[in-house]
Amino acid sequence: MELDLKQLVAMVDIIAEEKNLPQETVIDVIQQAIAAAWRKDNGDKDMDVRCELNLNSGEAEVFVTREVIEDDVAYNPATEIPQAEAKGKEIGEKVEESHPVTSFGRVASQTAKQVVIQRLREAERDAVLAMYEDKIGTVVNGTIVRVEPKLVRIDLGKATGIMPKYEQIEGEYYAVSSRIKVFIKEIERNERGAQLILSRGCPEFVEYLFRQEVPEIETGSVEIKAVAREAGRRTKIAVAATMPGIDPVGTFVGGRGVRVQAVMNEIGDREKIDIVNWSDNASEYIREALSPAEIQKVEIDGKKASVFVAKDQQSVAIGRVGQNVRLASKLTGFDITVEVVKASEKKKKKNVEDSLLSALEEGDEPESQEAANDDAAENSDAASSTNE
Repeated sequence: MELDLKQLVAMVDIIAEEKNLPQETVIDVIQQAIAAAWRKDNGDKDMDVRCELNLNSGEAEVFVTREVIEDDVAYNPATEIPQAEAKGKEIGEKVEESHPVTSFGRVASQTAKQVVIQRLREAERDAVLAMYEDKIGTVVNGTIVRVEPKLVRIDLGKATGIMPKYEQIEGEYYAVSSRIKVFIKEIERNERGAQLILSRGCPEFVEYLFRQEVPEIETGSVEIKAVAREAGRRTKIAVAATMPGIDPVGTFVGGRGVRVQAVMNEIGDREKIDIVNWSDNASEYIREALSPAEIQKVEIDGKKASVFVAKDQQSVAIGRVGQNVRLASKLTGFDITVEVVKASEKKKKKNVEDSLLSALEEGDEPESQEAANDDAAENSDAASSTNE
């Protein structure tokens, strides 16, 4: 089967326009297809083959690269060449042999066609995904097109992304054709090509939603310091004010809770949101992060923190299956352990309180003693009068 390269070259501009791809990309795809077809007809799958296409003459040439090895060493003709045949090349150097492209067999021609289709599809997808590079870290609307056991495919209009299981909200139901908000997390590239990764379960999704509901973040009067999340269960968010007189927690909650409720409406009412005050004092920050538990004492050693609570507050501090302390650890960056205040410490505290009470009572003693002395003097005078 004769390969009409001139006709192929003439179609470069047409393909580039139809696929909205640069001409260089289309030429590279065709060159890869010619190299694959030539390897199919004339060589070995392990061969390192490249192709150069001359757009002016419509001719093509392939180049096979092999490595120079010692003469008496067993070699693979597809990738290696003995030094005696390498025309003065040193061992370890590369030798490139050129071959003109004339015609291909039926199988090779089919291979070329498949390569062109596949590579053009990949190039087209990469070009579309490149349009979303500057949208990474934002939330967009999409339509669910397919629900699979391990992922959900979502159409964003010009591209389709996937939301893996670990990026979903636990317990959330996804229905085909329904509209949904998703966070563009990243573009993942591997040997199978590029893929747009979407998320609803990451902490950044909640942070982005709050940024839409709290205009004070844009003005700079309040800010989000940290977010820890277990999607579908609980989120803890630490906030701070940059100006005096502003209540950061109240700002994020909003009047009658409208702001935090708007975020919960998007992520689902099953997921609770704790908004706490951030502090540069580690002990105070840890106390806030463990709310609603009442903390009696915090001991910090490096990045480890021991938190002491009363017996009835232990389960509150730890939370269901350890969730509260686990999220507090993520939020603060400390490895937090919860311990119950020992009875001896309680007794010591009671003794201190008793001592303070005794000191207060002793403070009244001089006045009482003076009154007693006066009474004694009066009794003595009375006794003297009686004796007389």
